[in-house]
Amino acid sequence: MEPPEVSASAESPEQIILRWDSMAADEAREKMIFDSDRHEIDRYLHAVDELQESMNSTTLSDSNSSSALQIAMARLEDEFRNILLSHTHPIENESLTEFSNLSTHHSISSTGDISELISSNSEEVEFKDDIEGSLVKQLEHLESNSSSTSSCYNSTSSIREVDLVPSEAIYDLRCIAERMFAAGYLRECIQVYGSVRKSVVDASFKKLGIEKLSIGDIQRLEWEILETKIRRWVRASKICVRVLFASEKTLCQQIFEGLGTSTDDACFMETIKGPAVQLFNFAEAISITRRSPEKLFKMLDLHDALSDLLPDIEVVFESKSTESIRVEAVEILSRLAEASRGILSEFENRVLQDPSRVQVPGGTLHPLTRYVMNYISLISDYKQTLLGLIVSKPSTGSRYSGDLNMPDMDFLEFEGEVTPLSLHLIWIIVILQFNLEDKSKHYKDASLSHLFIMNNVHYIVQKIKGSPELREMIGDEYLKKLTGKYRLAATSYQRSTLVKVLYCLRDEGLHVSGSFSSGVSRSALRERFKAFNAMFEEVHKTQATWLVPDPELCEELRISISHRVIPAYRSFLGRFRGHIESGRHPENYIKYSVEDLENAVLDFFVGHPVSLQLRRGSE
Repeated sequence: MEPPEVSASAESPEQIILRWDSMAADEAREKMIFDSDRHEIDRYLHAVDELQESMNSTTLSDSNSSSALQIAMARLEDEFRNILLSHTHPIENESLTEFSNLSTHHSISSTGDISELISSNSEEVEFKDDIEGSLVKQLEHLESNSSSTSSCYNSTSSIREVDLVPSEAIYDLRCIAERMFAAGYLRECIQVYGSVRKSVVDASFKKLGIEKLSIGDIQRLEWEILETKIRRWVRASKICVRVLFASEKTLCQQIFEGLGTSTDDACFMETIKGPAVQLFNFAEAISITRRSPEKLFKMLDLHDALSDLLPDIEVVFESKSTESIRVEAVEILSRLAEASRGILSEFENRVLQDPSRVQVPGGTLHPLTRYVMNYISLISDYKQTLLGLIVSKPSTGSRYSGDLNMPDMDFLEFEGEVTPLSLHLIWIIVILQFNLEDKSKHYKDASLSHLFIMNNVHYIVQKIKGSPELREMIGDEYLKKLTGKYRLAATSYQRSTLVKVLYCLRDEGLHVSGSFSSGVSRSALRERFKAFNAMFEEVHKTQATWLVPDPELCEELRISISHRVIPAYRSFLGRFRGHIESGRHPENYIKYSVEDLENAVLDFFVGHPVSLQLRRGSE
């Protein structure tokens, strides 16, 4: 664009400045000096320099010169704004794409277990009304979000600046800033800069999906919505600090460094203070939300992201003027840590006080067991983060002091052997077992009560064995205790179930006289066979409807039952079959062959009624 036409004669600095006075000339209003050729730009800047030197060299103020300088400053302010506005594009899509490749900080290994938990038949228990409704339901979101948990950018593992404004434009902006500083108009220059660049940062925030929400707005959102926003924040915060803010800081330095005291810092703060507060307000709002167990892992994601960013925040906001942002970031990190500790404590409390008293059918796994162990598995995936946050053992005394419904645990036996985090996990398992023991008392059948404990403690053991991280944290010694507990429950179940069956197969009471060889009472023997048949049929009827969900444990238990019942029955049948078969209607008393019993045991623990089939195998 050509400048306004001028006469060939030499012009004074005042004339050059007035010729470009947009208030006096329409032509000058429609054109910008810095859209002209370089010669015209340099003439104008030289005129401003000459005018300033002239005013500085005289003791008396020339009103014409002062007026011309004011006009020049107003013009330069407009030029400064125009150059900035010509480069107000938010951070380029290419840059966002380049920085969007994520790497997972934590490898969530228990998502399959979460699916198993979610797919469990929640209609069988009223547990859903309390814990399942408020906690287990949230694991569906943990599963769907786990792939992006605690993500960081490979390309933004350290500060990586981009060119926000072309170098030739930066040169022009610097030229203008130097003149406005020399004339005492730096404050106006900074205000223009801050206003324009802040709008660019706002546009970049919008592209990154960072919304303008107050702390109150954030706390009123549903947690499911917040989870999505947290994932977006974790990604966007790294770009904001390592790319956007760092690049804005460099741009401020390129234009304002050396012009007054810390002018570039003041200009940087003018630009990013609002956006930075907006960015960190989100993390602060999450840190002070109501504490509930489903929030722990997203809280840890935020903690990890902010902790990872802290060294870069220290670099980008290193000056005195930006100290408040550094301090705020550190304080928010501390609040996130405290919130995470509080949530873990709340989780322990909920596990202990779960009010569900409804029996799960068939003595199978309780939803609480599934939920707690999947939760613990996720905790182990955050081991490195939590080791730094959990530094003290569980606090159990003050709240439950004198409460007989509190499990006993001697923490001293673990002292020096495990970390405080491990103690918390062991404590959670202890209170889970305590709760399960209480629930088992509501079964009227003692055998089913033992089976319930066996199923649930076995599941705990398998979950620990299935996670190397969790097994290391729990320790083999405590794992042995748990294994012994479920095996004891299995033994108690068999003893309680089979004692009446095996009692029918004893020899006592079958002989006519006191002499063992005096003979057998046929009537007593018939009653004994009838009693055995009835007892075994009742056991088969009930045991078929019970459930052992783990295939290996189920098979192991069936084999153990067979080993106790089948040899005893075979021996009893071998000794006394002849006495029955020599009488009338032997089939009414010897109803089952050994093969029948072997097949009947295979019906145990299928979870539904099964008819007892007679095969009449020969023995």
